[in-house]
Amino acid sequence: MMRKVVQSFDEWRAAARELIARRVPPESVEWASSDTDGDLFSTGASEPVGAAPAASAVPGAQVLRVPRQLMAMLASAACFSAVDRWAFLYKVTWRWQQGEHDVISAADPDGARLYAMVKAVRREEHDMHAYIRFRERDPQHGAPRFVAWFEPTHEVLPQVARHFADRMGHATWMIATPAAAVLWDGEQLHDAPPLMRSAADIEDVGEALWLTYYRSIFNPARLNADLLRSHIPSRFWKNLPEGAIVPGMISAAANGERRSGQVDAVGRRAGATTIAVTPERAQPQREAPNTLDQCRRCELWRDATQAVPGVGPQGARIMLVGEQPGDQEDLQGLPFVGPAGAVLDRALAEAGVERDQVYLTNAVKHFKWELRGKRRLHKTPAQREVAACHAWLEEELARVQPEVVVAMGATALKSVLQDGSATMGAMMEAPFQHDGRWVVAVYHPSFVLRARDEESRRQAYDVIVAGLRQALTLGPARSG
Repeated sequence: MMRKVVQSFDEWRAAARELIARRVPPESVEWASSDTDGDLFSTGASEPVGAAPAASAVPGAQVLRVPRQLMAMLASAACFSAVDRWAFLYKVTWRWQQGEHDVISAADPDGARLYAMVKAVRREEHDMHAYIRFRERDPQHGAPRFVAWFEPTHEVLPQVARHFADRMGHATWMIATPAAAVLWDGEQLHDAPPLMRSAADIEDVGEALWLTYYRSIFNPARLNADLLRSHIPSRFWKNLPEGAIVPGMISAAANGERRSGQVDAVGRRAGATTIAVTPERAQPQREAPNTLDQCRRCELWRDATQAVPGVGPQGARIMLVGEQPGDQEDLQGLPFVGPAGAVLDRALAEAGVERDQVYLTNAVKHFKWELRGKRRLHKTPAQREVAACHAWLEEELARVQPEVVVAMGATALKSVLQDGSATMGAMMEAPFQHDGRWVVAVYHPSFVLRARDEESRRQAYDVIVAGLRQALTLGPARSG
């Protein structure tokens, strides 16, 4: 039995190359991370890496050829904390060299274990990126300026250190773990012996300010303790500065502060009276957005490229209101520039309406979509999203002061009338007055594109053209 002592992936790779060249099978090698590793039954003498002759000097030697994908997986799996990791990696390499290429398939037992090791290591890297907290030291103590403590499950400190070296510029820092530490001097990384035992060994001059800020942004009315625990595994809490105060805030929320966050003074009321709270009143107070780009009234902004405002002359006599921007509108930031816009342009021309003389806008200003393959397909906005965006339509109506509003489609009609029960069938029969202006209801141009046959498309298109012609003939609405 041959015994190999390696302490890094590079040493293991050199040893594996020599062993493959000498055709040494996995069962004939005992791997260890130090000369003291082993047990009462270890019998092989340690052989230092590099003691074997080169492959070219061994008669019939095999040259190790491993694809880049497998080498990357082996390097990642080498960080997995397991007693037999070096032996396992050599077994995988040996099998590949013998032509058993299914060893990197997840259907193979060894392949499945290799994939699981790689996944665990990458997850540990992600968690370390996310949950490391650098504490700032008193400048009079000298470098490093920032210090962090972390207790990784796997040996991912070197690659995580490179991650932070690329992102923290010339500021000096150190990441310490129970087994090792890495120091960044502003120019290069240095290995350091473990100098700490826990995060408590770090004095942070700014931690009190951070905890004050954390308490100030905590909203007990929106606390979901189960979700909080599922997002941040419990093993990380003890080393997070805020971890010491979160349990108390959760307890306080359960004992009354949750209600205080929903309704003024409810926490001071006696008895068990239940006070009805609307979802809007339960939200924390926020400043109203000043511009459309700042709008966060609903969640549609998260997946949209940009908000799409209305365009057209101020004081336009006719305002056309659609449902929401489409894919092209979302990318260009202009309304009705996609396929539906082409249909509208044709209808405007046929009705004798100049596009640059009307104001074009939508009831909802952000594109709501769902992914189908590689395409973003339109998804009808929910009523709450239409209601959230109505303030912007009201602002446009007040600023432009149109005499006639052409509501194109059910969503636009409901928004203009502020009536969720309004239906197209009842409103398309004739123009009607609302809030001191005429309203004409027609199909949305995209309805023409979605119609099932040529006759249906023609009928829908004719309704749009007729409605635009009516809008041209309507005079100022009667007041009262």
